[in-house]
Amino acid sequence: MSTDRTLREQIVAYGLKLTPSGLSQGTSGNLSIRSGDGFLITPSGMPYGEITVDDIVPVAMDGRYEHPRRPSSEWRFHRDIYAARPDVHAIVHAHPPYSTGLAMCRMDIPAAHYMIAVGGGDSIRCSDYYTYGTQELSDAVVRALEGRLACLMANHGMIAAGANMEQAMWRAIEVETLARQYTIALQVGKPVMLRDEEVTQVIEKFGNYGLMSKK
Repeated sequence: MSTDRTLREQIVAYGLKLTPSGLSQGTSGNLSIRSGDGFLITPSGMPYGEITVDDIVPVAMDGRYEHPRRPSSEWRFHRDIYAARPDVHAIVHAHPPYSTGLAMCRMDIPAAHYMIAVGGGDSIRCSDYYTYGTQELSDAVVRALEGRLACLMANHGMIAAGANMEQAMWRAIEVETLARQYTIALQVGKPVMLRDEEVTQVIEKFGNYGLMSKK
């Protein structure tokens, strides 16, 4: 069983991967891991290269925290996703270019490629738009994630969830790849969509595939 310090170390380590992976830049985005009766989350406004384990902020499910640093301004949707989804134990929120580009057009990612199954369904939905850090945005994100493990956020970015931080980060990278491929396909012609049963078959096969099966 992971200790509090181990979870903090995971957040710090994966935070350092956000920029090299192309998922975010500067201080944008945030990471969290479920811990005890609450969660651990990256602090507000700190460059990832400067964050240490002691900077990670524990937040209770009622939003209370006792820490010298403030939690990410997006802590509400992390809290509400954990409350709504007992299967989720880690969350990556980022602003990668292709996912964000589609989100700026308020477009879902449809089943144009079999890897759509990484999101747990036949699409990566785009949530409605609300100002960052608000309860309205959190509610919209929870709706977009119903039956899913990833979503886009209108005019904002994307979210990927997982059973652990490794899986959540892997899923975030896969969703950005899907967004890039779909954007390219739209420039070439009209992408052909997979049928529902074809997507279902892939989801079933993914049950024992790599990071999809990790707990």
